[in-house]
Amino acid sequence: MVEQAIYTTYYSSPVGLLEIKVNEEAINAILFVNTWKGPKLDESSLQPNPEKNTIAERCTQQLSEYFEGKRMTFDFPFRQDGTAFQLKVWNALLDISYGKTISYLELSKRTGDVKAIRAVGTTNGKNQLCIVVPCHRVIGANGNLVGYGGDLWRKKWLLDHEAKFANGVQTLGGW
Repeated sequence: MVEQAIYTTYYSSPVGLLEIKVNEEAINAILFVNTWKGPKLDESSLQPNPEKNTIAERCTQQLSEYFEGKRMTFDFPFRQDGTAFQLKVWNALLDISYGKTISYLELSKRTGDVKAIRAVGTTNGKNQLCIVVPCHRVIGANGNLVGYGGDLWRKKWLLDHEAKFANGVQTLGGW
């Protein structure tokens, strides 16, 4: 198997800098640069590849539209590698409507195994395509915000943002 070149660019969003990785075929990762999981980076030192990439440009355009409240789904090519179970969970995330939330229990039911709730939660946390594969739309069974690799403040911001444009409200729940 021939390894494909990876193109990296950065997108400055309302919830922080996003690192976008793409090969010749699809976006492979959209990750928050500074989260609780890793060391804080000096964002001014991060440099994107100097050449242009049309898939990355489409991605950043659609992310801009999302943050402006003009886009609820994404149609650029994206793909992340994983086990059959992981792919099943990540595909189930794509079925959660914009502005809506489900619990980890409901997500495990949608993947066909209610007893796999911990594995579903772990897989949700390994999602490499934040915002686009909407792992932020999964909350605790009691309605609390739990478990977001991009930090809970970002999860709250994304859910409030979507609620504002989907439902015409400023915030969801009591978050």
